[in-house]
Amino acid sequence: MLRQSLFALTSLSCALLACQPDNNTTTTTGGSAGTTTPSGGGGSGAVAGGGTAGSTTTSSVTESIDKAKDCVDSQDDLGVGLTNAFGRLDGTVLAVVKPTDTACFLPNDDHVVLQVLWNNEAYRMVINVQSSFGDPDVFYLVTNKVPTGAPWVEGWHPGVTLDYVNDLGIHANEFTQFPMLELSDKIADEITLGQKVSVYAESDNYPSSAHNIHRNGGGQDGAIVIDPESDAPRALLFHFADQNF
Repeated sequence: MLRQSLFALTSLSCALLACQPDNNTTTTTGGSAGTTTPSGGGGSGAVAGGGTAGSTTTSSVTESIDKAKDCVDSQDDLGVGLTNAFGRLDGTVLAVVKPTDTACFLPNDDHVVLQVLWNNEAYRMVINVQSSFGDPDVFYLVTNKVPTGAPWVEGWHPGVTLDYVNDLGIHANEFTQFPMLELSDKIADEITLGQKVSVYAESDNYPSSAHNIHRNGGGQDGAIVIDPESDAPRALLFHFADQNF
């Protein structure tokens, strides 16, 4: 069995690596949730920029599959290939670990941890599903407007940029706000075990883990792109209540 976060991890996760300096479709619309970070907001860590056109959707399907079942067992199961940079991790989904999945290694009580395989090693992509101050509920959007640029190639690709507005043409009022547990379920419902993903995130000297997967500004907006090589890729985007763009 394979079974890694950010600012509000358990004390064990902080000690090991994560306290880093962080089917039916319907059209979604925006609202409010968050904390502040450089260039426009945040909630447990943040800082922002690639894209194409398309409509905005979010899934209403709830799945009964246990998507945390293959989560890594120990630190030894984690890779160490991430550099100190904002970048894009291309890999395949190993597990989706929600705050309620406390049997997994390094559980997190206010983040979803997307475990991604690269070269048969797991990497923890840590997603805020609750803000650490201010309005706690996070805004979420699923869209078929996805970043353009270099094609999916398994591995870590530092030096990329992503901006929700400049690259995707997406603004804060297109998102919908959800409480933590509901948002966690929605993220899990959108992701299939074993599928290809591209995750835009910041590693901050934690070679096994990356975070700030939300609006940050400055060309470093975090995102999860599902099925990037398919004819219908989609992006999962996030922002906090105090972020207007």
